[in-house]
Parts: sequence; C-alpha cells; structure tokens
Amino acid sequence: MTQSSSGASPDSGSAAGGAGSPPPTTGGRKISRRQFLTRGAATVVGAGLLTGGYAWQGEPNWLDITRLELPLKQLPGAFAGTRLVHFSDVHLGFNKDTRDLARLVKHIQEAEPDLICFTGDIVDSFAEDLEESVPLLKGLSAKLGKFAVLGNHDYKNTELLTLLLNKAGFNVLRNQSEVIEQGGAKLAVAGLDDLLHGKPDPEAALRGIPEGTCTVLLMHEPDYADVAEPYPFHLQLSGHSHGGQIRLPFIGAAYTPYGAQKYINGLYYTYNRAMPVYVNRGFGETYMPFRLLCRPELTIITLRKA
Repeated sequence: MTQSSSGASPDSGSAAGGAGSPPPTTGGRKISRRQFLTRGAATVVGAGLLTGGYAWQGEPNWLDITRLELPLKQLPGAFAGTRLVHFSDVHLGFNKDTRDLARLVKHIQEAEPDLICFTGDIVDSFAEDLEESVPLLKGLSAKLGKFAVLGNHDYKNTELLTLLLNKAGFNVLRNQSEVIEQGGAKLAVAGLDDLLHGKPDPEAALRGIPEGTCTVLLMHEPDYADVAEPYPFHLQLSGHSHGGQIRLPFIGAAYTPYGAQKYINGLYYTYNRAMPVYVNRGFGETYMPFRLLCRPELTIITLRKA
C-alpha cells in the first residue's frame, strides 16, 4: 500500500545535518506495528465494554411502549375501542425485583386499560419471589378484568403462584375462559396451560363460550398458534420468546426457545385463517441479564371492529 504524506520524507534534506544530528521533523509520526495492534485491541475491548455495559445496565431498563390498533371482524361494536394492555415474562427473582415491577405498573396504570392480559413467567424460578409484589399488582385496575396464564418458568409451585396472582386480582386461566358482558354484547378471554410443562386443552378452554363470541386467547408459547388456529379463537397473545433478548444487526434473534421459533416478536397472522398473533418481547430477562437491540416491552392494543 502506498501512503502519501504532506510532510517531508526522512531522507529529504539529509545533507543539512551530520551523523549526530537529530532526525528532521515530519508532518506526522509513524507508529510501530505493535503500537497499532495495541491501539486496535484497546478499541475493540473498549467497544465491547461499552456495548456490554449498555446491554447489561442500559437496555434492560429502557422500556419500549408499543401501541397499535388491531381490527377484528368478530369484535362486537360495544367493545370497539377497548384498550387492552398486554405484558409478559417479568421473571421476578432474576435481574428484576419489586422496584423494577413498580416502574412497569406505573406505565400500565398510565395507559388506563380496560383489560389487562399477562401471558406467563411472572417469576423466574420460585413462586415466593412474587410475594412482595402482590400489593403492586393488586393496585392495577381494569374495568373488564385482569387475566393471566402460567409460563414454563411458573411450574415449580403452581398452587402458590396461582394463589398469589389471585390475591393480586388476576384470574388465572388454565384451560379455562371467562365471558365478559358490556352493552348487551359478549367478549371472551380464554387461557391455556403451558405447552412445555402443562397440558393445553383448547376444547376445555372453549367450554361455556357461546358460539360466535369474539375470543382472545392467552397462551405463553406463540408457536402454539398453528395448533390453535382451527379453533374459534380470534386473537392470540403470547410471550416466551423475549424477542430473542439478544438481536444482531442483519441477523435478528440470535436464539429463541422451543415454542417461539416461528413467531418471535410483534404482530403476525396465521397462514390458513389469518388469526392475528401478537408476541410481546417481555419485561424481564432469563439465563443472561442482557438485552441488545431488543428492548423490554409493554403493549397497548386498541381493539377496533374491522
């Protein structure tokens, strides 16, 4: 490679100085190969530390509030404009505690929800990690109700966890549903057991729902949408994927767990019946306390009649 410089070369004007004379000055100073490699390594390490700090202390605390309007053909006019707040994967006990949840609860309250839906993994391992946060969740209000399903991390003590969520005012749906009435019309919320540690039963969840009722399905694993599609569900809300938690430029999610390998982040429509599936990236983290290009999410969905 040829390198040009505006300064004089070391050999020019050599007659002006004797053997003991200092070398002439130049417009720039060369650095040795060792110096170049050292500085390059320092830059890479510095960028890594900077990115690591952001992925550890920055992005996990930078909540993304996603707002969208979702038209549903089956939605009764009496429920048009319903504000549904969807959150998922809090993972209390791993990188998230009551103080973190208090921030999320504040944003949920500010959204003035009509309906609150939680799609699993309230704790990372132990049901006891929820106890301190029960009063916070109990303070959330929604005129059409608060509903939850369990995720795969919630199965170490489902009895205690369900009891705590009930104390917080959440109706935990395990292959069950509830029909909500408003203005002479009906809307149903159904919830299924976790795919990995439970026994999801769509038929059991649909029992008691009048035929033709617009039904919102809560299911932790989003890929279950392809199983749920033939049933009369009209919207599936899920979590589980964390959006990948670590996303790489031009590649996307570096890894997603089983049950979230097709539907990973955001809004999708199933192939045969175009049932909408919304996948929330979750509030917490698991296995690694990092997020990169994949901020934690709170979703505010306004239901519209198509």
